[in-house]
Amino acid sequence: MISLSLDSSPSPSPSPTVSISSEDHDRPPSPMANAPSSFASSLSPPGLSTFHADLATSPITGGFASQMHLSPPSFTSPMRTQSVGSKYLRRQSSSVDEDAVHDALSPTHVSPAQLYSTESGRLFHAGKICIVLVGLPARGKTHLAVSLTRYLRWLGVKTHAFHLGDYRRVHIAPGTDVPDDYFLVNASPSTVILRQRVMAACKADVYRFFEEDRGQVAIYDAVNPTSAGRRVLVKEFSQRGIQTLFIESICDKPEIIEANVRSVKISSPDYIGWDEKEAIKHYLRRISDKIPHYETLDEPEFSYIKLYNAGERILLNNSRMGYLPNRIVFYLMNLHIKAGCVYFARAGKSTEQMPRYKSDPRLSDEGRTYARILTDTLLEHRRSEHTARVTHGDNSPERELIVWTSTRRRTIETSTEFEKRGFSCRQRPQLSQMHPGSCDGLSGKELEKQFPEEVELHKKDPYRHRFPRAESYHDLAVRLEPVILEMERIPNDILIIAHVSVLRVLYGYLMACSPFDIPALDFERNEIVEIIPSAYNNKVKRIKIYGVEESQTL
Repeated sequence: MISLSLDSSPSPSPSPTVSISSEDHDRPPSPMANAPSSFASSLSPPGLSTFHADLATSPITGGFASQMHLSPPSFTSPMRTQSVGSKYLRRQSSSVDEDAVHDALSPTHVSPAQLYSTESGRLFHAGKICIVLVGLPARGKTHLAVSLTRYLRWLGVKTHAFHLGDYRRVHIAPGTDVPDDYFLVNASPSTVILRQRVMAACKADVYRFFEEDRGQVAIYDAVNPTSAGRRVLVKEFSQRGIQTLFIESICDKPEIIEANVRSVKISSPDYIGWDEKEAIKHYLRRISDKIPHYETLDEPEFSYIKLYNAGERILLNNSRMGYLPNRIVFYLMNLHIKAGCVYFARAGKSTEQMPRYKSDPRLSDEGRTYARILTDTLLEHRRSEHTARVTHGDNSPERELIVWTSTRRRTIETSTEFEKRGFSCRQRPQLSQMHPGSCDGLSGKELEKQFPEEVELHKKDPYRHRFPRAESYHDLAVRLEPVILEMERIPNDILIIAHVSVLRVLYGYLMACSPFDIPALDFERNEIVEIIPSAYNNKVKRIKIYGVEESQTL
């Protein structure tokens, strides 16, 4: 058994270890970036409309389309069609303004940071794994399930979170109250039958996910309070060739529990239309009903992780679990309950009308004006949001704001107004835009003339294709993983000022976008994009920057 006390610094990435599964028939890894046709075959070719006019002289980041006089793509992706009867109880998102973390994945799904694919659809020789969450209500299990799903999917691991509460809501007729003894261990026979039906439906979807959709990690989100019940799950999963990893969330700090209760009240479907005080009172009663019968994990033969107070300490039991579970542990070491928002803003305009990557120009007078207006707009928005939270009973102090930029001059100079007002500004080289390589300074016509074959390849797969000596969006997604982990680690508000290519990839992570979506995302200079975290899914808000012209060019 290993116990880890965590500080504020992320730990180094773990090294690959021996397999934890007998399912080792996967093919050897092959970099997907060198085979764009495999990706393109699973998606409809998006064509030139996915090129945006980010940088007039950088066709790999979108300038090519503007010079071809093509209209920018809609913010609704053709990949995200409306699905009335999602088999995993969640409605398919219809646009990239909706968090797709609960969407069911197709067996041929390819993720933004996925490095290779296998015939089985499973990576790292890890086989099928069911992560069973354990913990009293309001201990952050749902946040944990959703965050793990988002991160593992980003890496290419086919993951789905199965929330038992969703199945309960489906099995109880609309307008019908949940039985009073539903959350009690010693419930009536009729309630026990109802609970068994709910659990059977949830497990049936778990098995369907593994057998029909080539899933790799299922996350079973429920209280799972008793040792006997957990042993039944392990036996049943083992008979189907599924490994079980338990993660128990333990909280003894009232402020964390209160924050979780408020978060669930705001975002849980159970409390739509409820008065806030009544919702909190009802939820606390559900907690007290579970406490007398709750048994913490102490089965020595199980593989489990205990997470104390949302990441203060981690305890591992049977830690020789292989590369993928150890990667999960690494992620958990960086994960905290995210209360702060993430803001995305573009840099101001430069002194060069046709800027080259190598020249790294400074801000123009117009760009400096934009920097001042951006600062005033965001700070005023944060003040009004804090006032609204206080009005609704949240008396916590205003969250700290941290500003991240790349090491490019324009992003640094755009942040200077924040620095003058006492905010912490940090330069991160990982936030630099995609490198244009041999295409730097070329117009669209020049690009077609010099690299006609590359242009055709880029039309088929604008996400993974690289122009000569350049980076692709996929390269950028892999490069940004340390930034993603630190975003998860920091509980405060973060403003990221960067090139539009970087903003697209980070937005794609936070909103679970597909590789098809990412190259087509719009970030206008006259708005700030705010990502608001919650337990079930992230929300998007667009903050208008008045006095700045709408523009897609840098």
